[in-house]
Amino acid sequence: MQTVKKTTQTPQALLLLKRQLHWHLLLRVVVLSLLLGISAVLSSENQSLILPPHNYIAYFISGLYIFTILSALSLRYVFKNLTNFAYAQFIIDSVLATCLVYFTGGSQSIFIIIYFFPIITGGIMLFRTGGLLMASISTFGYALILALEYYGYHPNIFPGMWTKPLPSIFAALNYFTIHGISFFLVAILSFLLSERLLKTEAALSRTVLDLDRLSILYKQIINDISTGIITIDASGRINSSNRASEEITGYPSDEIIHMPLVKLFPNLTRNDGSNIRPQVSMARKNGEIIPIGYSWAKLNMPAESEDFWVYTFQDLSQIKMMEDQVRQAEKMAAIGEMAAGIAHEFRNPLAAMSGAAQVLAMENSTNTATQGLLKIIIRECDRMEDSISDFLQFSRPTIPKKKWFSVNGIIQETLDLLQQKQNWNNKCTVELSVPDKLDCWADPLQTKQLLLNLIDNASNVLGEEGGRIQISVQESTDKNSRTGICFKISDNGPGVQQAIQEKIFEPFFTTRENGTGLGLAIVRQIINKHEGTISIDSQDNKGTTFTFLLPFPT
Repeated sequence: MQTVKKTTQTPQALLLLKRQLHWHLLLRVVVLSLLLGISAVLSSENQSLILPPHNYIAYFISGLYIFTILSALSLRYVFKNLTNFAYAQFIIDSVLATCLVYFTGGSQSIFIIIYFFPIITGGIMLFRTGGLLMASISTFGYALILALEYYGYHPNIFPGMWTKPLPSIFAALNYFTIHGISFFLVAILSFLLSERLLKTEAALSRTVLDLDRLSILYKQIINDISTGIITIDASGRINSSNRASEEITGYPSDEIIHMPLVKLFPNLTRNDGSNIRPQVSMARKNGEIIPIGYSWAKLNMPAESEDFWVYTFQDLSQIKMMEDQVRQAEKMAAIGEMAAGIAHEFRNPLAAMSGAAQVLAMENSTNTATQGLLKIIIRECDRMEDSISDFLQFSRPTIPKKKWFSVNGIIQETLDLLQQKQNWNNKCTVELSVPDKLDCWADPLQTKQLLLNLIDNASNVLGEEGGRIQISVQESTDKNSRTGICFKISDNGPGVQQAIQEKIFEPFFTTRENGTGLGLAIVRQIINKHEGTISIDSQDNKGTTFTFLLPFPT
């Protein structure tokens, strides 16, 4: 009882009750108008039907319309006391039913069924209290009619309406018992049905809410998972895709829905019968080719006889990069062992050979032919010494000792060292674009090594004809939103072929006859140690630009 009462006081329940009251007022007018109108039209002198004169019926219906209209207008401004308003309407309906039955024959009236109208609506809208109250009021009203009829209190305003009075008290009790029990049975069935319906609606609401939560949860899981998911129907058209698939493929979901899978991603096939997860290349929307691993499974859709499939795939770019780094680390370990052996086996003999050649050069200063040969020996010894130093530096990288230093100062020191080298290309002109008072956070010695290798590489690329080397530095932000100092070293040489741009940072890869292939490998190694980034932009006969960023401390 208390639970139902609390339920009817909620805003949602009050809104429902208000809508039900609108229907109640409409049904009151329609039902009473139809019953009285049909009875008046079909009545005749040969029938035993007891009805007031037609003008009184018209007055009753008119009054009923007026009262219902006023009730409907009042209903617009009633909300907090809506339950009391409903009780008042149902009680008035019971009173109207009692009056109608009294003036249409009492126990002989054909309108006794009108009592069921407020009883049923009271049980449905106000549950147990409403149904039992209306049944009690209706039973009391009908008992009053039977008592008046038994004691001969007839309405004399309509002559000739009444038949003979009730013959005995037992006849009155018979009418009262049958109709009273009927009223209470209808009330009980009404509120039981209403309460059952209310519980069913509450359970359904909870079920719908749980399903909505599960749907949101599943959708959130599908969208937040890092694996791309695409579903297709029997015709091979895409039905759905999650957020990860949008990030991997570059295609928004609304753009690929209903598109054929084979047209967008032709490599996603189901022909391979092996248990190994296939790895293929996929073209993103921007044209970038990325490696992916994918799998597929059949979806067993409920009540569906067609074939639905789900594809799951993952971008393997990071994994491939990590594999390359592992291979690079293994290669570096092998280089370290080799470099240590080279340093041990060749460095001391080279120093002895170079020293002996220098002594011979001083003793045979007058012999031109001997001097030429000795210079060749000294030069080649120095070149081998440089190669061994590169091996050692690459195989045994040192941890950067970062500090703040002037960018202008480090660039000037680098250029001074390069211009003092014997193999420096004097036909090259260097143009600087460096802001004043710009500081960098890095290891100064390793940064100088970076600049030495990149500028020397640009000088060698320009060749005997010479050219222009541009060095520009500015504060910038990379694609990972990290801020640092960005260096750009450009030349107007022949450029680097597209096919070998990804290989130039690999150890021992070189296009120069006397190169070791370690210069750019050392550059990338130093930048990786600084957690920076480097890239190359080159076009045939339009020059090459190396761009690297050394991030600020976080």
